[in-house]
Amino acid sequence: MEKVIAYAMAVVGLVLMAGSVALFGVRAPAHPGPAAPRWSETKWPFLLDQWGIGRAFVCLPADCGVTLNVYVRPKIGFCNCATGVSDDTELERVADTDLLNPDPRPLGPGRQVQVGWMKGLSRSYRVSDGETAALLQSVAYNNECDVIVAVVAPGDHDPAAVEPAAVEAAALAFLNSPPMLGWAKKELGL
Repeated sequence: MEKVIAYAMAVVGLVLMAGSVALFGVRAPAHPGPAAPRWSETKWPFLLDQWGIGRAFVCLPADCGVTLNVYVRPKIGFCNCATGVSDDTELERVADTDLLNPDPRPLGPGRQVQVGWMKGLSRSYRVSDGETAALLQSVAYNNECDVIVAVVAPGDHDPAAVEPAAVEAAALAFLNSPPMLGWAKKELGL
């Protein structure tokens, strides 16, 4: 008798649930969470130098709020093996900001960052071509004596409207993505 009652209650519960779904429907959440920005790979725009070419990516305003360009490449054996990228002097030595502007002006000291298992620094800069000013973000992180450097350049926007912290956050999220960490492992021979 107890089994019959338990079975009847289970059937009634299923009927009530099916009726609720039919009556009220199953809907997606009213406010889904933000979609992850979409980054597209583009052609490396710089001339070949002693470090070879790297990878270039762009995130458009629909996904990132502003156009963000990221240029990233490894520099094998070019990092201070004992301390890594641990101070602004080492960041300046390994950085690729000169690819975009020969005279960047730091907006403050570098900030410690972590990309995957690697540690390093990130620093914001203002650059000027004589008529306009722009923001650059330099990021360098190392695995022992090898360093990966990235430069982030917002597209043609009012520099006052682009927050350095937001640019840094978007760049670090991208550099910490599984595809970029996989690429870093491959480039570093891990």
